[in-house]
Amino acid sequence: MMKQNVVVYVSTGCDECNKVIHHLEDWGVPFIEKNINENKEYFRELQRNKVYGTPAVFTDDEVVLGFQERKLKQTLGIVGH
Repeated sequence: MMKQNVVVYVSTGCDECNKVIHHLEDWGVPFIEKNINENKEYFRELQRNKVYGTPAVFTDDEVVLGFQERKLKQTLGIVGH
């Protein structure tokens, strides 16, 4: 697995967000979780990046929108899970 910074933007009551968080935890990927409902600055950060929905997973060089297990694994260099 590649070492990179991972930031996950989520919203309250979002099932896809919960799936992303669950998978990242299962894969042992350290991440920072930012709930856009609890902090409006997080929502503004998303907007500045032209993203308007959650979940949104930002890595050092890529953004994965929604719950896309295969793309998340590929982006994070995860094999064998």
